[in-house]
Amino acid sequence: MKSEHPFSELPETLIIDMLDQCDAIGIKLSKTFHELYDIKKEVRNKLKKENLLKKDSEIMLPPTNPTSCAVDGSFSIEKLLSTDIVATAGVAVEGLAPPSEQRHWPRPRHYSKILTIPHKNSTKYISSAIMMCMELNLAVKAPHNVIFFDGSFVTPLVFINQALNSLNQGADDINDEFKRRLKIALAAYVKMILSKKTDQIFVAVPKYTTRQEITHRILKLNNHFEDRGLLSFILKPGEVVGPLSAEKGANRYYIENAPMNTELLIKKIIKHLDELYILYYRPHDHIPALRLEVSPAVAKDRNRLSVLLEAVKIQTEVPGLMEPFPLYLADRMVKHLRTALPAIRKTTTQEMSTKWDGKYSDLFFAMHGYRTETWK
Repeated sequence: MKSEHPFSELPETLIIDMLDQCDAIGIKLSKTFHELYDIKKEVRNKLKKENLLKKDSEIMLPPTNPTSCAVDGSFSIEKLLSTDIVATAGVAVEGLAPPSEQRHWPRPRHYSKILTIPHKNSTKYISSAIMMCMELNLAVKAPHNVIFFDGSFVTPLVFINQALNSLNQGADDINDEFKRRLKIALAAYVKMILSKKTDQIFVAVPKYTTRQEITHRILKLNNHFEDRGLLSFILKPGEVVGPLSAEKGANRYYIENAPMNTELLIKKIIKHLDELYILYYRPHDHIPALRLEVSPAVAKDRNRLSVLLEAVKIQTEVPGLMEPFPLYLADRMVKHLRTALPAIRKTTTQEMSTKWDGKYSDLFFAMHGYRTETWK
């Protein structure tokens, strides 16, 4: 539970100093936002001239009531004095379903793994890659029409590359878990970024992004605005920008130290990541513009684009959410992993104590976090 008194444990002079800076921050932000308003008309005209700004009604066909789900993951490391407890999980959550829907997705719709390993700096990199493998494997098992992937399609490649470069420093147990899941996850990755099945769409929805394909490449604006922030001011409810090809990074995507049995899959992934398309869609007044990353097979097919926009529109009807409903639920679930892990550690300690024949103080310190713990 969040504290009702956020300043309760801060020195009074520090609080005063921080509050004194609020006026300057407000003035700077107001100036920035006014700059956006000043160029709004000009930006809309440029986007229309490039035939990129459209109403969703120009793309959407008669309703098909698509079903959807979202996948997300998390990992948490409980750092103890003597060892680390690492928990990794991936979950899939179904979206708001039409009343006529009868298909059934068997449970469980999650993966999880808890490991105890020695202290290693590489643990966070390998854990994040295992989390990504879980998400990818869950996504391709979904029976739904639209599968929302939390984050960019590039993110799994980055995490997997970091893990492969860290294996020589990792603990055996976590290395083995990553290697066991890797090849299956890479095959799932290829399937997602291709989206070949005509009745199924995989779409990546990054919440935080620094990409500037529209701002720099199309609008030629020399400012610090990124696309999503800019277009949230520019777009009216029900408007779409795109689809257009995603900008290729200055450095090409790559994977180092890949196992030999995965090289072909990795080459396919890198090739198809360069072919992705993006669009920005603001379905309702109460939600900002969403960045949607899709394969060319989806971007160039009006029928599939229509299904995608319809699914996004349905799943963002709930006011107060900044993302599609199943992504919000999946995010809420996995974020609680960090709060659950200390409880798992305490339960484990209690079980160990019933069979411990040494000094209880030794067990207590061995299973204690390296920080001073407070109880509220």
